Amino acid sequence: MTTVRVLVGTRKGAFVFTADAGRQDWTVDGPQFAGWEIYHAKGSPVDPDRIYASQSSSWFGQVVHRSDDGGKSWRTVGNTFQYEGTPGTHQWYDGSPHPWEFARVWHLEPSLDEPDTVYAGVEDAALFRSTDGGSTWSELPGLRGHGTGPAWQPGAGGMCLHTLVLDHANPDRMFAAISAAGAFRTDDAGQSWKPITKGLVSAFLPDPTAEVGHCVHRIAQHPARPDTLYMQKHWDVLRTDDAGESWTEISGDLPTDFGFPIAVHPHEEDTVYVVPITSDAVHYPPNGQLRVYRSRTGGGEWEPLTDGLPQAHCYVDILRDAMDVDDCEPAGVYFGTTGGQLYASADGGDHWRAVAEHLPPVLSVEVQRLG
Repeated sequence: MTTVRVLVGTRKGAFVFTADAGRQDWTVDGPQFAGWEIYHAKGSPVDPDRIYASQSSSWFGQVVHRSDDGGKSWRTVGNTFQYEGTPGTHQWYDGSPHPWEFARVWHLEPSLDEPDTVYAGVEDAALFRSTDGGSTWSELPGLRGHGTGPAWQPGAGGMCLHTLVLDHANPDRMFAAISAAGAFRTDDAGQSWKPITKGLVSAFLPDPTAEVGHCVHRIAQHPARPDTLYMQKHWDVLRTDDAGESWTEISGDLPTDFGFPIAVHPHEEDTVYVVPITSDAVHYPPNGQLRVYRSRTGGGEWEPLTDGLPQAHCYVDILRDAMDVDDCEPAGVYFGTTGGQLYASADGGDHWRAVAEHLPPVLSVEVQRLG
């Protein structure tokens, strides 16, 4: 029997939603970690009952938790994240040097084939790995130690490694996105990295086509076509068909190309979803109309998906980690808002319904299909 589980991280705890394959009747468990910010929670693709969660508090600091029973119970695991070697500095907004400091874990990415291996993207931007289920962590220093590191600077949310994509075809290849540094790729399991920013243009930079400094919001990949990735940037939606060697803008007829999340349909490699936001200064949907946009052509041509979504007086935001898809047939699409709504579509985005409407502001949404 198929069960769909949706892990929702919010400003005040984590929630676990479950439904059968029809995805119409949902049950909810939570809040777990009530009152704490849960930046991200994600399950292992190898062992779906193994879930990792990043818990953060400005008062108590950063804690990583693990569940081995699908979120019914949790235990604290290792929480020592120490930058390797000489910490050095990176660039601050005004160009002055700023020491590397560990603030929080933004993103947890379990291995595709080892349940005890999990990666953590942190702020200040660095990549850590655990091979014992989160009990101990070691930095993969090749990323932060890249020659461009001193020129990285924080975006509005901090200088965070917020996206890590593990290549389904090549176990040694990973993609990372850092705000505001750009996108990077490793082909040797994280030992060395290269910027993959050719084609990115950011008007706010002194050199709009610089190698680093771009504020990448999210990267998504389809497992069946790993060299094709989609990007939502701080302005511009882009695509690469050569694993990041070059990017092409595909914003096309979107009402605005500013936004945070981007997701790819699990069965259709050319079907992509974004949620446009008015601008970097006005963080709500254009004209107060909440619309998911779908392209079936790999970008360029976009259609608004509105059925079941508020089309007036809607002033919420959808954050970078707050959208995901399941691999059922038909596919399900899910996203959460800063207004505390969790929306779900069980037919690829054609129709939507609010699964929940009064959650705390949603930070992350991850979906698992069980059975």
